[in-house]
Amino acid sequence: MQKKIFWIVFSVLGLIADFELSIWWCLAATVPIAYVSWWVAYRSDWF
Repeated sequence: MQKKIFWIVFSVLGLIADFELSIWWCLAATVPIAYVSWWVAYRSDWF
């Protein structure tokens, strides 16, 4: 379940970044997006 939440959050945030940011900012935002997705899925105890 946590993997599924991670990939859903990562995909949604990645798509938002794709449409809102330029390509270089989108690439730079990948690491923070991965960190936020990991935190939501594994550390936040929401799921």
